[in-house]
Amino acid sequence: MQDTIHIEDAARLSGNVAFNIMLKPAGSLCNLGCAYCYYLDKGEIYGGREPRMSEDVLEAVTKAYIEANDVPEVQFIWHGGEPLVLGLDFYKKAVELQKKYAAGKTVHNSIQTNGTLLTREWAAFFRDNQFLVGLSIDGPAEIHDRYRLLAGGGPTFDKVLRGLQFLKDEGAEFNTLTTVNKASEGHGAQVYKFLKNLGSHYMQFLPVVEYVRFRGKKQRPLIVDPLSEGASPAFWSVSAQGFGKFMTDIFDLWVKEDVGNYYVQLFDSALAAWCGAREGVCVFGRSCIGNAVIEHNGDLYVCDHFVYPKYRVGNVLETPIRQLMESEKVKRFAYRKWTSLPLRCQRCPYLPACNGECPQHRNAANGVNTLCEGYRYFFDHTAPYFDRMRELLAAGRAPAEIMQLSL
Repeated sequence: MQDTIHIEDAARLSGNVAFNIMLKPAGSLCNLGCAYCYYLDKGEIYGGREPRMSEDVLEAVTKAYIEANDVPEVQFIWHGGEPLVLGLDFYKKAVELQKKYAAGKTVHNSIQTNGTLLTREWAAFFRDNQFLVGLSIDGPAEIHDRYRLLAGGGPTFDKVLRGLQFLKDEGAEFNTLTTVNKASEGHGAQVYKFLKNLGSHYMQFLPVVEYVRFRGKKQRPLIVDPLSEGASPAFWSVSAQGFGKFMTDIFDLWVKEDVGNYYVQLFDSALAAWCGAREGVCVFGRSCIGNAVIEHNGDLYVCDHFVYPKYRVGNVLETPIRQLMESEKVKRFAYRKWTSLPLRCQRCPYLPACNGECPQHRNAANGVNTLCEGYRYFFDHTAPYFDRMRELLAAGRAPAEIMQLSL
């Protein structure tokens, strides 16, 4: 498989140019010091200086990004660190520039926030400008506050709930992103019920699997490329079995009560794969094509999880975005996900639903995803339900009807 790409990816290359780029206007700058955050250390790449995107860079990136996409709708994905540290005026300017350079295209915005800096004014702005707000919350206080602490220490749970209330009061659209880490293991049902009670109807569960290199006793471990020398699993990482059981416990509640009313990204992606549809999330795609990240100074990297010097492609202020996204460096990284799949993955019945998951989680020794056993546990358990939902869809019926059936 080393020199081949999948036919579906080849078709993407021959069609209209379209890609998603995650924008990091504040780089690694954040008011939190989450133990498992893979982005806090990125400031070292830039000499430890406080990263903030200037208005000139914002304008140049906005114009270039809109022009580079050959599709009628363009998605701006604002991420961090914590993007809200730049202040509301920055995003007011961003919306103004999007309108200036839209050229008839429809521009959408989404922003991921830890929620602690949200105010009523922020929430009203997001509502008025149709931003989709992704709120990071890991579950009830005893789970959330295990690793999600303020930069100087101290819990964040109450601050996040206050920010969420502002979003609700002002009618801003939101969904939730929940990491699944060592503290989450065994609490899938509890976390799911908690998120439902918060009013989240769209949930993303992100497994935390990080590799670190230890420094001094008083320094936080340095999160590193899993393929780098001396890398070892971080103590906060979720186990494969723990992640599989966490998601299966949630599925068992969802499939009995919530299909069609609550949406879980992994379940939606799996059902799409069962039906032969294109994946809806990059980690389950056949390649890593069409996704990249732009740092505060215009540097473009191949992926949010691979912001290391060797994965820097170039700078959008010096080279057109399309040229960077079509470079050999981006393509090699994108297709290596498929071409480097070990034989075990190639023979797996669940390959269409998993595709080896994220390269960030690949085992350096054998190329197998470190969460493999967890995903196999999940798919072994859920396969009969996805089979039945596929049959319902083929018959022109709603997948939600599965709640009325016994399997």
